[in-house]
Amino acid sequence: MAAQTEESDTAREQTKAEQDVDQVRQRATRDQQRLDSGAVTSPKDLENLQREITSLAKRQGDLEDVVLEVMERRESAQERVAELTERVGSVQAKIDDATGRRDAAFEELDGETATATKEREVIAGAIPADLLKLYDKLRAQQGGVGAARLYQRTCQGCRQELSITDINDIRKATPDTVVRCENCSRILVRTAESGL
Repeated sequence: MAAQTEESDTAREQTKAEQDVDQVRQRATRDQQRLDSGAVTSPKDLENLQREITSLAKRQGDLEDVVLEVMERRESAQERVAELTERVGSVQAKIDDATGRRDAAFEELDGETATATKEREVIAGAIPADLLKLYDKLRAQQGGVGAARLYQRTCQGCRQELSITDINDIRKATPDTVVRCENCSRILVRTAESGL
């Protein structure tokens, strides 16, 4: 935005400087025509007219230098605008790509969520109601995780190693007994890797 504003400002400045040069050039041309026409006969008027033409030529040269300087600044501003526009386009393309990938990932996650929800409904139908109620209660209390795997005598929910007494109690429990972690109260899921 700043680069575009600078380019616009220098464009206006260039137009004004070129108009100033044109005005001086037209005046010098008129004075030269008056001088060449012979309409001015007074030596003093001729001398003044020649001085004015010389002065106008110097003024025109100075103004043309200003025009050149402004043109250089404008060209630099145009290059900067082009560079920044290209960079904005590149960044926008990256944003569009990232947005597309994000949206695709959301769609995939939504699909996985729908599948997991259906699977959960099927599995939940086979679990006793009181156990499912306990699980849902623990899940609400424990940030969404109501059951955790017991892996090598460590609860994977709270990452705490169980005491030897707790491990012995779990060893003695029948396979269909619901065992819970003494540290976080989550239901412990026993596997071959539980370290029992």
